[in-house]
Amino acid sequence: MVDLDPLIHEFYRDRYVEDDRLIRSGHGRLEFVRTQELLRRWLPPASDVLDVGGATGIHARWLAEDGHRVTLVDPVVEHVEQAATVGTFSAEVGDARHLRQADASVDVTLLLGPLYHLVEASDRAQALSEARRVTRPGGLVIAAGINRYGGLIEAGSNGHLSPENLHFFTEAFASGRNDGKSGFTVAYFHHAGELAAELTGAGLTDVEVLGVEGPAANILQNTPPEAVDGRLPSAVLLARQVESDPNLISAGFHFLAHGRR
Repeated sequence: MVDLDPLIHEFYRDRYVEDDRLIRSGHGRLEFVRTQELLRRWLPPASDVLDVGGATGIHARWLAEDGHRVTLVDPVVEHVEQAATVGTFSAEVGDARHLRQADASVDVTLLLGPLYHLVEASDRAQALSEARRVTRPGGLVIAAGINRYGGLIEAGSNGHLSPENLHFFTEAFASGRNDGKSGFTVAYFHHAGELAAELTGAGLTDVEVLGVEGPAANILQNTPPEAVDGRLPSAVLLARQVESDPNLISAGFHFLAHGRR
């Protein structure tokens, strides 16, 4: 039985289409391209990959096409049912905190969403511990985090920030916790150093945290769809240039961290 917050389940089942966001919106396309770029940089060829929190398979699809053997795990039954129709990877219902996979059974474990929605530090620690457990010695655990500045930057850039709703963003900035009233669902937002500390605390070594989208994320988010193609290459180049710059790592919406077992 998966212990999933009903608000999170409702959000992803009824209100939010991850595949659509990563393919159609300007920011989503930048995030997708950069996530592909970083994973291809880090993953060994033909790896056994466990995609925990893989939703409907937006990343599992291309990973399988790249020659990896992918198993997708997600707590939302509707996501798993959709992912299972793809046919190039396996998909099952599961909880990042209680994986059914055996010890040291995969080369790479991806947590590209679970740490967003495990608000309690103990739950995030358990998910990372499970990811380490199922990963072979020398293998990689790769985890995404939402930048704590992200919601405030986005709202301030698209005209949605006002004196009336400012407290939603400043409260989340102070605590890292989002209660689901600001437009996004129940979530936890990280600082870059905090995400690195959580991976290190789980026993992973050689931990590195990079910025995913870079400073152009909000520009692309507010770019007309017909103009995104022209701006995307420059945005990717900029993100790549500043991905590890401590002064700019928090300019985008997401972090991607990796550590080795």
